[in-house]
Amino acid sequence: MRSQYEYLAVLGVCLLITMPLEWMGRGVYRRGSELLRAVTPVLAVLVVWDVIAIMRGHWSFHPEATTGVEIGGVLPIEEVLFFVAIPICALLTYEAVRERSERWLPNG
Repeated sequence: MRSQYEYLAVLGVCLLITMPLEWMGRGVYRRGSELLRAVTPVLAVLVVWDVIAIMRGHWSFHPEATTGVEIGGVLPIEEVLFFVAIPICALLTYEAVRERSERWLPNG
């Protein structure tokens, strides 16, 4: 049985799992303006892409798998949060790996 909060729960778990990476790298959340500049273009492009795909009938969301809260009556809020959460998780991972690799690899 699926829950209407399953999508949100998965996003929350992704953010929770990657949260410790904030302290392993240069930090992502600590650089809010840079984070906003990194996520905003991705969010804008993917929201437009999704809305077009939904309106053309190429893409849809099962109503039982989302909360029913939609932006503009078209896009489930979970999808918008996906476009924010996943890039943040990716940035946290990238910064942590970059910080560690600089320590592991010789300069030059």
